[in-house]
Amino acid sequence: MDTQKPQSDWRHKLHEIIYEADTPAGKLFDIILLFFILASIALVMLESVNEIDAKYHNLLNIGEWIVTILFTVEYIARIIVVKKPWNYIFSFYGIVDFLSTIPKYLSFFIVGSHALVTLRALRLLRVFRILKLARYLGASNQLKDSIIASRVKIAVFLFAVLVSSVIFGTIMYLIEGEENGFTNIPKSVYWCIVTLTTVGFGDIAPQTPLGQFITSIIMILGYGIIAVPTGIVSAEYVRSSNKAEKEKLEGNPPEQLHLNSQVCSNCASSDHKDNSRFCHKCGHNLHV
Repeated sequence: MDTQKPQSDWRHKLHEIIYEADTPAGKLFDIILLFFILASIALVMLESVNEIDAKYHNLLNIGEWIVTILFTVEYIARIIVVKKPWNYIFSFYGIVDFLSTIPKYLSFFIVGSHALVTLRALRLLRVFRILKLARYLGASNQLKDSIIASRVKIAVFLFAVLVSSVIFGTIMYLIEGEENGFTNIPKSVYWCIVTLTTVGFGDIAPQTPLGQFITSIIMILGYGIIAVPTGIVSAEYVRSSNKAEKEKLEGNPPEQLHLNSQVCSNCASSDHKDNSRFCHKCGHNLHV
């Protein structure tokens, strides 16, 4: 029993440093981690510039290996300090941590896989824990729910836009013809989508008066089409906000997402409510 207590003590301390952003040591660890994430992304970006890579290739490669080894040690440490490591390994951050570590090793076997280390940018999402931005996730969840609630309307709208693009693209193919760049219907549909979204690459342009007239109509329609999805989501967001406000006035306030950054030492689950004593996922005591 005496031999196990020191082991649990160092695991508990290491867990606090790695997972708990509320503690001074944990916050310092996360800040240092963010620094190395930004450094690794900068190294990959610089390595993609041929002139810089030709001059400083060895230096950049050494720096990348240092960062990779540090991330490997961190990844293994995260697995060790959690009682249920598979929960961390298959979690969102666990998968991101793995994908951001393995490409450098894969570069020995697969050419071009090294560029995948840019996935480390996803690890910057940890800034939510460091800066305690989780308290604002309630508003983001409300926006997410509004988008989900509007998915049918948006899907119908996008389908109508796609059908219109096929119809207008086919008409322009018949009017303009191959001599004006509309060599086939798929390419004409591509032109219609580019025009309808007001992007206008200019690689294909109508030459006939009738084609230019139809193009003008498509461009005008494009302004209205861009605003429709925004209006659908905004209306759903306002409806959701009004519903929440009504429930609050009736004395039945909706559940608020005031989250802290405490991480369960058993299953590595995070985003617990303030003053939570037990993990919302596995029931483990958070204060043990």
